[in-house]
Amino acid sequence: MLKKDAIFWWAAGIFVLASAVAAITQNQLWLFLMVASYLLRPTLASLGVARRSTDERQMSIQYRSGNVAFAVMMVASIGLAIWLNAKGDPGWEMFNIVIIVGLATKALFNALLVKNYRDVGSRIIMAVGMLVLLFVAAENGFSLGGLIESAPWLLILGVGWASRKYPRTIATVIFAVTAVLLFLILSKGITPAQLATALLVCVPLTVAGVCLIIPERSNPDEDPPAPDPTHS
Repeated sequence: MLKKDAIFWWAAGIFVLASAVAAITQNQLWLFLMVASYLLRPTLASLGVARRSTDERQMSIQYRSGNVAFAVMMVASIGLAIWLNAKGDPGWEMFNIVIIVGLATKALFNALLVKNYRDVGSRIIMAVGMLVLLFVAAENGFSLGGLIESAPWLLILGVGWASRKYPRTIATVIFAVTAVLLFLILSKGITPAQLATALLVCVPLTVAGVCLIIPERSNPDEDPPAPDPTHS
């Protein structure tokens, strides 16, 4: 049985709060609180915050069950999107957003948890560039308009490549580009599509800029060398 540590009591308190919200207000907020209560411990453990409160067997079980749950949620979301699209319900686009955001978040944290931040920052920038190029190609095909719209993102790919050599300079450029992109995206109105674009483009670019600023470690899994006793 799990030791009744601080995380247990926090999760229990959130669960009680969720039950109270559901009973008193019937607001959908209770569902978010219930999810937070259930996922609090495994999420903290995955981020390295509460590993002492979770043994290796529990970590392995959480890893496998989390992957299965993620796969089931993705398949269910795709199925619902196809069903709503066949009915002519525009709500299918919301499921597409959930799918894309879920996949992007998993890919982003897979990279971040490696902790080789500068390399991760470069890869995130180039991944964003390639992702947008894919959407541009799918929307415009091989056309002059598509090539023109692709040009800035080809430049982003080049910026990502250059960030390996000039990380701090490129980080400043990325922050400026992200601010401009966020303004252009949200200036058209805050719709689900615009919000999804802002999340998928601006958030990863911001994270990439922060990663480029963090000092590089040659091997994040290697312990620091012991001091040489022959030197004072």
